[in-house]
Amino acid sequence: MRILIDIGHPGHVHLFRPFAQLMLKKGHKILFTCRQKEFEIELLKAAGFDFISFGKHYKTKKGKLWGLIKFDFLMWKTAKKFKPDIFLSHGSFYAAHASFFIRKPHVSMEDSGNMEQIRLYLPFTKAVLTPFELPEELGYKQIRYHAYHELAYLHPKYFSPNRKVLQNLGISESNEFALLRFVSWNATHDVGQGGFSDSEKVNIVDIISRDMKVFISSEGAVPDSLKKFLIKINPEIMHHVLSFASIVVSEGATMASEAGVLGTPTIYVNSLPRCYNEDQEKYGTVFNFRSEEGVRDKIEELLISTNKKKNLNQKIIDDKIDLTALLVWFISEWPKSFEIMKENPDYQYKFK
Repeated sequence: MRILIDIGHPGHVHLFRPFAQLMLKKGHKILFTCRQKEFEIELLKAAGFDFISFGKHYKTKKGKLWGLIKFDFLMWKTAKKFKPDIFLSHGSFYAAHASFFIRKPHVSMEDSGNMEQIRLYLPFTKAVLTPFELPEELGYKQIRYHAYHELAYLHPKYFSPNRKVLQNLGISESNEFALLRFVSWNATHDVGQGGFSDSEKVNIVDIISRDMKVFISSEGAVPDSLKKFLIKINPEIMHHVLSFASIVVSEGATMASEAGVLGTPTIYVNSLPRCYNEDQEKYGTVFNFRSEEGVRDKIEELLISTNKKKNLNQKIIDDKIDLTALLVWFISEWPKSFEIMKENPDYQYKFK
């Protein structure tokens, strides 16, 4: 089987990495496509995957419109040459459109519920795999499963935290530290949304740094006083950092969920709620805030806790399925797998 996987975000590389590695071992051919946006290319190189970059991602409205035309064409051109049997993505309308023109199926993962993107790819997509917590109803094509996307690559079967990362950070095992993640608000679903103000970022760093070392990961610029806290690591080891952090504070939903899946107490601050972050609150790993209000109190509560981390994620692992195992089966057995899941949704529990 020849599989083309389109990447639109660094998290998508992580999402499909174990799947791709397992499928390659089975003898399948895989090609990744991407745009130059953050550090997708670095992650694909680090994983050793074959990939093609279509150039820089566009941030403006006019740029995004031009990008839809340009990247659709480049995807179609690449697919004509690679000749995939199936397309796979996380909500890529470029992959969906190309699949339609070369008459091959497109299977999408979806957990954001961003309808302006879904409307662009759903008509050209054969199946959409979503968590049960996603509130959007997407019709007959939707297959629901009991998992988070982050479990596809952070499940204990696929990820083991490496303490060597602490050496990269210049700290000892006895040192506690916090990771703060700020986003750039350039994504289409970020329009009209927000998180921390610059002054609040400074205040939060001041509060946490009294108790422990602080590292900042930021998509955009930070106030000058915070530049010394910017983390300097290769992107492929970020999950190890999240695993050993005592606290994570994040404007980004993906990183908040990643930290929560790893059992790190996490505060997610974003006016745009995410179903998976809200579901993780019942496990006591992610605490959700729509604005800055109340965040400092929660941070201080976590800082004085004497038991911040104690297998907080075990209940998540026990409750959810192995999403990568499900995906390997679903793609390998397509289209029979789609009919099986529609007739018997509980079939997914074979992948615990």
